[in-house]
Amino acid sequence: MGLLSDPVRRRALARLVLRLNAPLCVLSYVAGIAWFLALAFPPLTQRTYMSENAIGSTMVEEQFSGGDRARSFARDFAAHRRKTGALPVAWLERTMRSVGLEVYTQSFSRKLPFPDETHERYMVSGVNVYGILRAPRAASTESLVLTVPCGSDSTNSQAVGLLLALAAHFRGQIYWAKDIIFLVTEHDLLGTEAWLEAYHDVNVTGVSLPCPSEASPPSPNSPLLAAPSPAPTGMQSSALQGRAGAIQVAVALELSSDVITSLDVAVEGLNGQLPNLDLLNLFQTFCQKGGLLCTLQGKLQPQDWTSVDRPLQSVQTLLLMVLQQASGRPHGPHGLFLRYRVEALTLRGINSFRQYKYDLVAVGKALEGMFRKLNHLLERLHQSFFFYLLPALSRFVSIGLYMPAAGFLLLVLGLKISSASRCWSRPQVPSTLGPSTRGEQGWRVGVGPGSPTQQTSSHLSGSLTRPRSGTVDAAA
Repeated sequence: MGLLSDPVRRRALARLVLRLNAPLCVLSYVAGIAWFLALAFPPLTQRTYMSENAIGSTMVEEQFSGGDRARSFARDFAAHRRKTGALPVAWLERTMRSVGLEVYTQSFSRKLPFPDETHERYMVSGVNVYGILRAPRAASTESLVLTVPCGSDSTNSQAVGLLLALAAHFRGQIYWAKDIIFLVTEHDLLGTEAWLEAYHDVNVTGVSLPCPSEASPPSPNSPLLAAPSPAPTGMQSSALQGRAGAIQVAVALELSSDVITSLDVAVEGLNGQLPNLDLLNLFQTFCQKGGLLCTLQGKLQPQDWTSVDRPLQSVQTLLLMVLQQASGRPHGPHGLFLRYRVEALTLRGINSFRQYKYDLVAVGKALEGMFRKLNHLLERLHQSFFFYLLPALSRFVSIGLYMPAAGFLLLVLGLKISSASRCWSRPQVPSTLGPSTRGEQGWRVGVGPGSPTQQTSSHLSGSLTRPRSGTVDAAA
């Protein structure tokens, strides 16, 4: 404290930092990069663990066996989608009602600032279909969401079939303490955002901009033009006719085929937001119980941390996660739920060249186990971490360990700013030049510009111009 409170020592320290600015910047940059790369190694990583006691164990018996029914639903959905060329709303309503759900629809439209890449259109409109399974012996105060996005490029029919089969299976159980919402959205993230805005009665994307074409003509009595009327350019959607309780957890499902080789989990949300770590641990636990391969960033978790390739794979996974967070965009429909304080994940079924395949029954059992454990929650997930990095699914880096790396990198910026501000604030000392120098001003050392002995060198003639006589007399 004495070093910083003493002005003499503080100035000496500032001069030392200014003189060693370049070496300190290089040292801080190298230290930050080295610290970040070291985060992928086991000494700086911790094994994941379950913090919430209500979902701590996997002692549930999964009874889902509707694989054939899910495939039948998927074939019917794909056939009706090809016939209509859009989301088969009537077929979805009829099928959801047949399994015992309360079915509602929501229409929406969104004016895009630029045309989309597929159809070159500015206005996108669609319909969301959702069914609510009411808890048989509880008030509708809390709910869970299972959502399937349906985009224009891929139908995601297998995920829709599995959603309907799970809804039929869940309808026959009596242990549900929370409402379960089965949501099928159109146009991927646009439909999800429209449904979330209507469910929470907010308008996040509805921004009104002035439209010159709709401006009223000027009044004959006033020279000023009337103010243009605002044109709504955000999300326009109909109100929801049915609601459940407050959403606690949401799971988005995307499947590419009837069989998969692994389930990839996406955690990065809007502006780099992450779900609670307990939800990710719950997914990994049920994948291990069912023998499913689960991946992060498309990579399997390392089994042997002593080999050379495993830490390198962890570094690559860590870098991919940081880059996806830095992009700021959600990497799945779950990213929009995080904005509303709803913990969410996106699960993507991958069908690759691996030998072992898993059918829809294995995926359905994993989802059933997750929802049964989430059904026991007494409050929102809050006990585990919200800020973390994942070199693998079984290991994580807490905020207290990765912030020093960011601090070292920010120190470089601080040193450069301090050096630049020091140079800018330094007073300009005029140079002492002889009277024979042409094109410049010559000043006597220690004499200000307003002194009577000031002499100015002429650029054209090279002669010395004496100060005005009035100034000399006044000085005398």
